[in-house]
Amino acid sequence: MTETLPAINATLNAVSTVLLLLGYKFIRERNIEKHRRVMITAFVISVVFLACYLLHKWLLFQATGSFNTAFQGQGAWRTVYFTILITHVTLAACVPVLAIITIRRGLAMRIDPHRRIAKVTLPIWLYVSVTGVIVYFMLYQWFAAA
Repeated sequence: MTETLPAINATLNAVSTVLLLLGYKFIRERNIEKHRRVMITAFVISVVFLACYLLHKWLLFQATGSFNTAFQGQGAWRTVYFTILITHVTLAACVPVLAIITIRRGLAMRIDPHRRIAKVTLPIWLYVSVTGVIVYFMLYQWFAAA
């Protein structure tokens, strides 16, 4: 299970990315109902991701005594990886709060406050989703331990 959860998590991040972009498209088209459904689905997918991510950390700790998988890349790749990872983790901590506030305002049809925070939430949430997939590839595919 510890081997498959990272791929599942990357897939959930990729699905969230697609849903966020669709939600943006729908609101630009003024299709509020489709926007609402897609954004709620993106949030649910992100919650499922968080549950799977925490499960992976717990199972990894049970198997190895460490919560983390060591990055195997060398040289400039280490700098690239840790820059992406640090910004990803830092911003990921903000996404749940931002998403909940944004969704609550949207569901309450408080359009102006919703729009203001969505302009902050969307790029951060997209960045976190996309970099989550990049971190997966760097850690488990491109620079995986032999």
